[in-house]
Amino acid sequence: MTAVAHDHGPEEPCEAALELYARALRSGHVPAREAESYPCLVDTGLLRPDHDDHHRLRPLAAAVALPRLLRSIADDIARRRREETRLAEAFEPLLALAVPGAGPADASELRLISGLGRINRVITRTMTEACGELLTIQPHAGHVGPPPEAHAEALDRDQAFLDRGGRIRTLYQHTTRHIPTVQARYERLRGDVEARTLDEITERLVIVDRTVAFVPASKDRTLALEVRHPALIDYFATTFERLWRLATPMHPETVRRPSLDGVTPRQRAIAALLVEGHTDTVIADRLGMNVRTARVHIAKLAATLGSESRAQLGYLIGRSGILDRER
Repeated sequence: MTAVAHDHGPEEPCEAALELYARALRSGHVPAREAESYPCLVDTGLLRPDHDDHHRLRPLAAAVALPRLLRSIADDIARRRREETRLAEAFEPLLALAVPGAGPADASELRLISGLGRINRVITRTMTEACGELLTIQPHAGHVGPPPEAHAEALDRDQAFLDRGGRIRTLYQHTTRHIPTVQARYERLRGDVEARTLDEITERLVIVDRTVAFVPASKDRTLALEVRHPALIDYFATTFERLWRLATPMHPETVRRPSLDGVTPRQRAIAALLVEGHTDTVIADRLGMNVRTARVHIAKLAATLGSESRAQLGYLIGRSGILDRER
């Protein structure tokens, strides 16, 4: 039997290999020749030689195999994270050389910052020198938020900015309206501070006095770009203003969005993504909620529209006109 070429690492068993491993768990063994096409099973130790019969392989117990694979993945993530940080730090002084003719002025307009602590310190230092306007977009980060000390430091920083006569405007997703830390923020802050919400917003954005902006440079937000290029700052600010006009006020005055024919605003947002063909997982991620909550809303929407299947639900959404009336 010819071995199959795999495009994954040795610590990542493929789907076909896992099916063979499951069969081995059920029967207690599999012929060694069948595993020749799936070297990842042997490399990960999921299948081991049978000392009583060298023509067979026995499976490693699933209760032992899973923690071992998870530990290997965690170690690999930690190693890659360290490499990412070292690479970012090594390339930071070389960014200006990436474009022919770039000089010191160009280098100062884009700067890569590595590490959450350092990113927060740079933002705090920038805020200390500002007294105009702070524009921020804060997408929902799930159940993982900043540690309490970082949250308190951010509140003190923002209050000091307000005390100097500054103005703060923030865009959130609708799902953050009832999060305790968000509510506590606006109970404490005093000054010219406003917040609005949208079903979907962009990635995180911080604009200080319309002269410097901070945007994520990695998915986990451990890398950020400090941007001082006037054209980019203007682009970010224009995007913020257009989203702001579309958003629903949350603070200081809360506005409730109306329901249409028993369909809530949240369900209308889900309906719009459903007709685009997105999965429950994608819908939940884009609207800043967990998958279970998204499915509850989908079930309620289906019940309201009288749908008995996913395919029928898309048809009924289109026929109901709820998305047309929202626009």
